[in-house]
Amino acid sequence: MATLSKRRPQNVTGNFYVDSSCIDCDTCRWMAPHTFSRLDGQSAVHHQPDTEGDRLQALQALLACPTASIGTVEKPEDIRAVQQSFPIAIAENVYHCGYHSERSYGATSYFITRPAGNILIDSPRFAPPLVKRLEDLGGIRYLYLTHRDDVADHRKFRDRFGCDRILHTDDISTDTQAVEIQLRGSEPYRLADDIFILPVPGHTRGHTVLLYNDSVLFTGDHLAYSASLAHLIGFRNFCWYSWPRQIESMETLTRYSFEWVLPGHGRRFHGDRDTMRKALQDCIDWMKSAA
Repeated sequence: MATLSKRRPQNVTGNFYVDSSCIDCDTCRWMAPHTFSRLDGQSAVHHQPDTEGDRLQALQALLACPTASIGTVEKPEDIRAVQQSFPIAIAENVYHCGYHSERSYGATSYFITRPAGNILIDSPRFAPPLVKRLEDLGGIRYLYLTHRDDVADHRKFRDRFGCDRILHTDDISTDTQAVEIQLRGSEPYRLADDIFILPVPGHTRGHTVLLYNDSVLFTGDHLAYSASLAHLIGFRNFCWYSWPRQIESMETLTRYSFEWVLPGHGRRFHGDRDTMRKALQDCIDWMKSAA
């Protein structure tokens, strides 16, 4: 819970603030850019919200913060209503769960609603308000884990919903050895007509991505948009297995067509298929130059 005595001096005067426990995960800055920015290596409030929309985004960021580093001087009376705003719609049947977990260094988790069974993409915190909302939306059939880093509270979600967890065997650890569906090899895996899982070794040996409805690509830590560089990237400084393999894996994505990149870390990216195709090729060219 944020502590007023640890309020960063970089915050502007006002109700919202960030304290010194911030881990610089970027969550609040992309969720509520009008309010939060990066100052001296951590997040801070650069502008107090002055519209209802900005205030809602700031409170959503407060709830999503993995380290509870965002606070308010005055207790928000409508926090329960803000809790009900999660998960937040992104595209048709696709939602941002919020409630990021410190155990995943603030990685983003997503939720897909489908008649054949809903899918949770990577694990958020097992927060009671979110769990209740996911129950209201029909529960969880599958908990798909992109890679070993963003598993967080996967066992709690399994115990509550009886969902089948999915993870590649090359990323199985002691914590995930009981995962129900363990993918093997390097071939794409068709989970359902609208769900395609693609192995993309690089960031980790067993990293995979999920393509939903030939439109939305959930990329974990494989591919993301960089606001500072203004293009799609792979994380060169956080590549735990092989950068050359990650470049090869990125090249395999050029065989597919999609309109959304929804990452675990980094910013999301949306464009028509031609725009996405060019952006992906530009990313590959950049990665090769950084090799």
